[in-house]
Amino acid sequence: MKLLIRLVVTALLVLLIGHFLPGVHVVSFTTAIIVAIVLGLLNLFIKPILVILTLPVTVITLGLFLLVINAIIILLCTHIVGGFHVDTFLTALIFSVLLSVLQSIANAIIGED
Repeated sequence: MKLLIRLVVTALLVLLIGHFLPGVHVVSFTTAIIVAIVLGLLNLFIKPILVILTLPVTVITLGLFLLVINAIIILLCTHIVGGFHVDTFLTALIFSVLLSVLQSIANAIIGED
């Protein structure tokens, strides 16, 4: 049940950010649900590999390179999901930061970890 709630919250946040952030285009709520699923899967399978491969750069930048990895995950998602498009790398970086912050706030409000 918690997974389903987090999925819907993430989809709503993707729609919200897509509405207010120029350069992010989300066609429908169904597309936002698919984006939430794909982002979850990419974060589960691809992100750990990227983190391990870029560990020296991440240590040198004191962890700030993880923001770049998050933006790369968002750009990968745009290539996988039709109806979801992020124009530039900088927009993907801003999108990923906003999504992370808003997810933390939403999870604190609804009482999840």
